[in-house]
Amino acid sequence: MGAIVWIILGIVAGVVTCQLRQRTAVKNYIVYIIVGVAGSFLGGFTANLVTRNPVFALSFSSLLVALFGTVVFLGIFSAIQR
Repeated sequence: MGAIVWIILGIVAGVVTCQLRQRTAVKNYIVYIIVGVAGSFLGGFTANLVTRNPVFALSFSSLLVALFGTVVFLGIFSAIQR
C-alpha cells in the first residue's frame, strides 16, 4: 500500500512541479511525473530515516514530503543533465 501512495503523490508532485516551472509540453509532463515519482520515493525514504516513523497515508504532510523529495531529485536531475 505504501508504494501505491508514493506513486500517486509522485504523480501529483510532478504535475505541480511542472506547473510551477511553467513547462507545458507533454514531454515535460512525462519527465516531471517520472522525476516526481522518484523524488517522492526519495522523500519518503528520507522521512522514514529521519523520523523513524513511516509515512504511508495520503495526507498533507506526506504531500509535502513528496514535493520536497521531488524538488531535491529535480535539482540532482538538472545538474546531471547539464
